[in-house]
Amino acid sequence: MPVATADLYDERGESLQSLSMQLRSFGGRAAFDGPIRTVRCFEDNALVKTILASPGGGAVLVIDGGGSLNTALMGDLIAGSAVAGGWAGVVIHGAVRDSVAIGSLDLGVKALGTNPRKSAKEGTGEADVTLEFGGVVFRVGAHLYSDEDGILVER
Repeated sequence: MPVATADLYDERGESLQSLSMQLRSFGGRAAFDGPIRTVRCFEDNALVKTILASPGGGAVLVIDGGGSLNTALMGDLIAGSAVAGGWAGVVIHGAVRDSVAIGSLDLGVKALGTNPRKSAKEGTGEADVTLEFGGVVFRVGAHLYSDEDGILVER
């Protein structure tokens, strides 16, 4: 991502949404961008695992886990498969685990926090649906930009 989010916002203004929610950075790639794919799931990461095991083509997976910090929606093995599949990053409205290992991967990862507890594996949830959290609407195919200053999403 050659342009900082602050400069991008100065250039494009209100054509971009700015996520006011403060997410922590966990991945080894501080700045990342790409077209959005989405998952909505609650304390069940089976769908996340399936999607991140498929080719990402430089996309960013946005996961709405309902803000739950009760279980992790992604760990180092799933993050590793995302790197192998060519994903640019993952944004999680929820928790991750294996944060030190994730930090060594060439993947952008932002999440609310951490929890070592595994999630369910029942496969509940929805893929490629419009999500909304933190005052931002995440639509499949819209471009997401992320760096140390925050997250911007095309309207």
